This record gives sequence, structure tokens and C-alpha cells, in this order.
Amino acid sequence: MAGKVIITCALTGSGHTPSMSPYLPFTVSDVVDQGVAAAEAGAAVLHLHARNPEDGSPSPDAALFAEYAKGIKARSDVVVSFSTGGGTGMTVAERLQPVLELKPELCTLNLGTMNYGSFPMIDRYKGRFKFDWEEPYLESTRAEPFISTYADIEYMLKVVGPQTGTRFEAEAYDTSHLYTLAYYLDQGLVRPPVFVQTIFGTMGGIGPDVDHIVHMKRTADRLLGDAYQWSTLGAGRYQMGIVTAAAIMGSHVRVGLEDSLYLGKGQIAESNASQVTKIRGILEALSLEVATPAEARETLGLKGLDHVGY
Repeated sequence: MAGKVIITCALTGSGHTPSMSPYLPFTVSDVVDQGVAAAEAGAAVLHLHARNPEDGSPSPDAALFAEYAKGIKARSDVVVSFSTGGGTGMTVAERLQPVLELKPELCTLNLGTMNYGSFPMIDRYKGRFKFDWEEPYLESTRAEPFISTYADIEYMLKVVGPQTGTRFEAEAYDTSHLYTLAYYLDQGLVRPPVFVQTIFGTMGGIGPDVDHIVHMKRTADRLLGDAYQWSTLGAGRYQMGIVTAAAIMGSHVRVGLEDSLYLGKGQIAESNASQVTKIRGILEALSLEVATPAEARETLGLKGLDHVGY
């Protein structure tokens, strides 16, 4: 707990749809503005997905990532992490193209193929969807798994990383993913420090229980030793409780409208910055210090803004 806590803010994601919140950003200006505001509130890292600015549907378009990243860079020195998870129906090549073209400091590395279920949200919003794509997209997650094979992981480690200088935010949805990461660390394909994002409460991943946080942390310690930096996120209503419990155990934290649309019970979040402000207040009440972007770069071994491709 001696180190400073890195706050990551995931601005928009691909799981929620525009009908679920009027504050979910999907135009370029909204993503940039909310990203800058989140950084000003204390986020050292911004996690980016892209969305069609006309209807908010998930997009792999590298040109959109470039607009976000350039707009944020012009106003902030925050670290930008590109998602390579994209959305249901995207090919691996589509999901990786923005990283190959724009060479960000960080990008996500999903550690396994999994059932990532967003379809339970359909009943909650039935009859209230604003755009025709929303309900079929959510339904597609019932039949289409998220794909990240060993071959995909090895391509990222052997080709994408070396070609771009981009470091990885390794996303672990269950303990099996930590074993996969440990295998590639032992093979010498993963270079410490490894930024590990443990994820709790998504349908298809490990549940949002404190004993699961402890189990994931103990497993990571056993497998990875001192080669990793640990971060945690909680999905939906579990967001603040999970990240607070993990922070007490020494974790970095992630919040943002990708992970939860709410600020508290029954209180919809009006911005990403509001969630960053809330978790920052919790961390400081626990006598934990929040990392700046420069401190996050040093902790994670990042190449810096001078070496990105945007």
C-alpha cells in the first residue's frame, strides 16, 4: 500500500447502449470532453472503446480512435489505453488495427475466449431502445462468445507489442486467465511490469465477492510474484464496493461508465468524472494517494506521449 493508486477511467465501453443512459458518451466531442474531465478529476489512465458518432454502436474504426486520442492529447497528458476487445461480431484483425496504426502507450490484452453476456439487460430496457441496433446487439451475446485464442494472444505478444512499443493491460476475468498470463511470462513473451486488470461481476466471469478478490490476488501473487501491477474493476452495482475492497488490499482501481452507469444506488452517473471524483474521495479517506499520469507511466514502464503514433 506504499505506492500511489492509479485510477483508470473506462469512458464508454461496448456493453452498455445509448438507451441505458443519456450520459453515455458516443460522439467524438463527448468522449474527448468526458475523458479530459475524468483526467482533471484524478484519472491517470483513460480506457477507450470507439462508437459510431451517429448512433452509438460499437466501432473498430481506427480513425475514430485517432480523433479521441488526438483530442485528449491536445488538452491533457493522461495515459490513453485502447481496447482491443471491441464489440460482438468484430474480427480480431479489426480490433487490433487501431493499435497497429496509432501505437498508443497501452492497449488491452484479453487473456482468453469467454462467454460475455450482455443479453440479460434486454428485459430491463425492452420497448425503450432508441436505435434499431441495440436489442439485436445485446441478444447476439447469447450466442457469440468473445474470442481471444492462444494464437491471438501470441500474435499480440510477438508482433503487436514489439512493432508498436505499446504495453499491455492484461484483462483477467477469472483465475484461469492468470494461469495463461503466467505461462507467457515464464516463456519470456511478457515483460514486467505487467499491468493486470482483474474484473469482477460480469456475466461469464468471476463473481463480485470479496473472497474472489482475495483468491485472485493470492493466485496472482503465487504465479506472477513481483512482476505485476494489480488493478481491479467491479461491474454494475458492484463497482464501488469491489474497487474499494481491492484498494484496501493494495490494488489500483478502475471506474467509468463502461463498467457502471450509476454513481450510487438509484443515482445515475451524469459523467465519468463524477465516478472518478467519488473513488478519489474514498481513496483519500483511506489515506491512499492518487497517482498522476507521470507517476503511472513510471510505475507501468510506458514509453510516453512523445512516442505514440497520433
